[in-house]
Amino acid sequence: MFGRKKKCAAKTYDKENMKPVIHCSICTGEQAACFEDRRTGQLHEVMLIRGEGDLAAFREEYGIDGEIERRY
Repeated sequence: MFGRKKKCAAKTYDKENMKPVIHCSICTGEQAACFEDRRTGQLHEVMLIRGEGDLAAFREEYGIDGEIERRY
């Protein structure tokens, strides 16, 4: 109830047409986890990244292994 996080089922994304990226602001340093459409280059923002914990949660939630490209 209070302070407990429920374990959610892993979310999926279209691995063939979408690619995970971290969109970083040069001015403010703000970071957002996104999926980039490989065909159009359009970014679909999923969540705000405030620290390593958020990045780890993003990786776990979508089952992402390996390096995630950063875009500025």
